Amino acid sequence: MPTGVHIRDARRHLFDAAERILFRDGPNTLTSRAVAAEAGVAKGVLHRHFADFDAFLVDLVQERIARIDDQAAALREAAGTGTVAGNLTGALMDLFDPVAVAIVGLVVFRDELRVRLRQARPGRGIPVLAEAAAMIASYLDDECELGRIAVDTDADALALSLIGAGHLLFAEREGGPPDAGAVGKVVTAVIADVVQRRLL
Repeated sequence: MPTGVHIRDARRHLFDAAERILFRDGPNTLTSRAVAAEAGVAKGVLHRHFADFDAFLVDLVQERIARIDDQAAALREAAGTGTVAGNLTGALMDLFDPVAVAIVGLVVFRDELRVRLRQARPGRGIPVLAEAAAMIASYLDDECELGRIAVDTDADALALSLIGAGHLLFAEREGGPPDAGAVGKVVTAVIADVVQRRLL
């Protein structure tokens, strides 16, 4: 697209292009040149809206984190309904879509991006995964209060186990993502103790 052509929402247009690249090719191919080419715009368009490529990536990741915040609200609404394993399985299936998995890889391997994200959102852990673990922990706390899991459940530790296991299941790019049955099997195994002990 030639310079000077108006794009209604250039930021959204560039984010969508980046997500298509992440989905199709993974994080290793994501460059400012690739994003501009995918978006069909001159490379200068990206630099008119962002100080540099890492600033663009920070905003892209923060947008993904905002989606996790929305997912967290929906998951907490599900507390007390369905089964704990079913709710957690659905949450992991929604959380670890191919773009989210690629974004985690991007955060892990780009030191400057990780530093800037930590400045914007202080805390421990890998951005995106840390927010996902907090989402799961909050849900588990709610289920604990409702008596659907053991009263002494360490929600934070259990959430880390679920996020780690979920990420491992979804991280393999070959062959596509696991199905709900495979994810549910792992979730059921991870939470078996706290579900069984609530009955004692």
